[in-house]
Amino acid sequence: MKHKNIIQQMTLEEKASLMSGQNFWNTKAIERLGIPSIMLTDGPHGLRKQGGKADHLGLNKSLPATCYPTAATLANSWDKSLLYDVGQDIGKEARSEGVSVLLGPGLNIKRNPLCGRNFEYFSEDPYLTGELASEMVKGIQSNDISACPKHYAVNSQEHMRMTIDEIVDERSLREIYLTGFEKVVKESKPLTMMSSYNMVNGEFANENQHLANDILYSEWGFDGVIVTDWGGNNDRIAGLKAHNQLEMPSTNGITDKEIVYAIQAGTLDESILDEAVDQLLSLVFKVRLDDKEAVKVDYEEHYKKAVEAARQSIVLLKNENSILPLKEGTKVAVIGDFAKNPRYQGAGSSLINPYKLSNPLDSLQNSSLKIAGYAQGFKRMGGRSNKLLKEATSLAESAETVLLFIGLDESREAEGVDRENLKLDQNQLDLVEGLAKVNKNVIVVLSGGGAIELPFANDVQGIIHTYLSGQGGGEAIGDILLGKHNPSGKLSETFPIHYTDVPSSAYYPGQQATSEHKEGVFIGYRYFETAKVPVLYPFGYGLSYTTYEYSNILVDGLNVSFDLTNTGEVAGAEIAQLYIEKVDSKIFRSQKELKGFDKVHLEPGETKRVTITLTKRDFSYYNPEIQDWEIESGVYKIQVGSSIQEIHLEESIEMAGVTPTVFLKDEYPHYSQANAKHIPDSEFEKILGRKLPPTNWDYQKDLGMNDTINQAQYKNWLGKLLYKSIMFFHHFYKKIGKPLTANNVYFVINMPFRQIDRFTGGKVSKKNVEKLLRWINR
Repeated sequence: MKHKNIIQQMTLEEKASLMSGQNFWNTKAIERLGIPSIMLTDGPHGLRKQGGKADHLGLNKSLPATCYPTAATLANSWDKSLLYDVGQDIGKEARSEGVSVLLGPGLNIKRNPLCGRNFEYFSEDPYLTGELASEMVKGIQSNDISACPKHYAVNSQEHMRMTIDEIVDERSLREIYLTGFEKVVKESKPLTMMSSYNMVNGEFANENQHLANDILYSEWGFDGVIVTDWGGNNDRIAGLKAHNQLEMPSTNGITDKEIVYAIQAGTLDESILDEAVDQLLSLVFKVRLDDKEAVKVDYEEHYKKAVEAARQSIVLLKNENSILPLKEGTKVAVIGDFAKNPRYQGAGSSLINPYKLSNPLDSLQNSSLKIAGYAQGFKRMGGRSNKLLKEATSLAESAETVLLFIGLDESREAEGVDRENLKLDQNQLDLVEGLAKVNKNVIVVLSGGGAIELPFANDVQGIIHTYLSGQGGGEAIGDILLGKHNPSGKLSETFPIHYTDVPSSAYYPGQQATSEHKEGVFIGYRYFETAKVPVLYPFGYGLSYTTYEYSNILVDGLNVSFDLTNTGEVAGAEIAQLYIEKVDSKIFRSQKELKGFDKVHLEPGETKRVTITLTKRDFSYYNPEIQDWEIESGVYKIQVGSSIQEIHLEESIEMAGVTPTVFLKDEYPHYSQANAKHIPDSEFEKILGRKLPPTNWDYQKDLGMNDTINQAQYKNWLGKLLYKSIMFFHHFYKKIGKPLTANNVYFVINMPFRQIDRFTGGKVSKKNVEKLLRWINR
């Protein structure tokens, strides 16, 4: 142990006390031993340090900070240096405010586009996720503070997120859900890691021996601290045994006493506590800021960087007849509430109080365009308004071109609640239809944290997707529309034509006890490409104001080189993507997988030689029988292109390996055809290696501390009253236009009873919670 001398001076109670927070955001200090308190706070895309009363879901206002584009937006840049710079800036702001641990980035896989927190996550692809998140972690930690990648692991839905059991087979776990975390741990060496709320294969992630001890610490060599998600502790002793050193927030000593009692009763070896204290002290002493030089932040400079980050991340989806960029003097009607009141970030624990905020309308009014006027066009939170529709269509008739700003409102994407569908509100769809009838030059500017169904795609001339572009998004959008910046973003996720096309749509979300990942490895493009399902926009897709040519591919060992030329008339940046395809594979697998990329900036007529280096791991699949990665011997295609469906160069390579004995196509008829939406239980159980647990709640069973208020509605009148009372306030706040408050109320519905006494610091005691449960169970 590094801190044996200090630990030997501690009482048992003092050691146990360090295992949980002092308050909502700080760890405990022991002044007599020189152990300082450090602060942890939210920060996936900007610092959220609350200046007053603390709350988890971000309702109470935080100190002003730079709001950068969210992870889902930044991922569309495919720019590793940009992710490093953004991480470095956010880390600098954190350090300037005395924050030692920044809670981010979030790198869970986008299993399904309905996940309410997808705006905080990078991609459906684990390779891209790992590459980008690794750079962000490096940037954050360059400030001598800690990043805290989250949520480890398999956090794929918000519904019932504190109790849902994510059932996933070992191969899919390794290849899809853990690859990003593995890359971050090995390449960026984060000092902390946040566990997720959910269960994974029957054990809470926070006390999951396989995830923590077997994989994270033993296999990957992680030597940092695991911190719970806020309120994410179930069994404190089981968590401690699984290397969860820090529980947050404070429980007012409730779980500290549990640790002391367990040691005194002989159910917990004190050496486990000592090791946890030692690891926590290593973190505290490394990232303490009371002995470091203060830093100053140039917020104007960070604003400029936020604008540039948005410019690099916006995706041009359609540009019929080269309607974009707009020419000087074009008479433009600006329509849509999002033009004036931009949707620039998500909601929940990542909610930033922006230092400075731009909006598209102001940017356009200060441009060389001739603005015919602005019309709101639609009610932001839904509901038809003939008056707004008429004003908008009237304005559109007077202009050469319509810029229509539509998207998802704040209630549609938030921590704690999943999206109901991929549709835009009907009032927005009606508006698009009405405008297209009176003006043939409609350009749609989308806002939202992910994929959206676009039934009007063939009826408009142009579409750009800004995602959630941060505080500088308004200025960046203006620059893209006017051609001051050439769009270079490409989609880090697939856009399906309909939600029912999504492979996990048949199983998502898990409604009650379990969420079954029957689709296995067939997530996102891995499914669409293999099953040959048409999509609206493929993975890696994005247009430019210039054109590019790929040529002269050369495969030398594991080095792949090719020439990339800008054949157009304006400078731009192309994201070259490398995919690997196994020829005549004996096992079921994705037809092709992303294994390399490079964002290359080119002047008109310029050619650059691009080299991407592969590793043997890039050709491997995970074999649970040997608990290791292995290569199937044979021929592999090396494909280079501008999206997964636009392959321009191809070469083959022979790889030595093994003849597979697992996942053979003949033994898995549905998986071998990528028939991911119709996997029978028997076939899923075969790759799972065990029988499936019950997917629904046992309504006859008494509710316990790990059950939720959601379940109480199925008991007696008291349970129904409790549930309906909370839902009443949820709908009330939503109706009066307070979606963030509504979502916060809804969060309570899915919270386990065990969290009530801990979240209230014992003000509502465990004894009273147990009494409430007895009443409900009657």
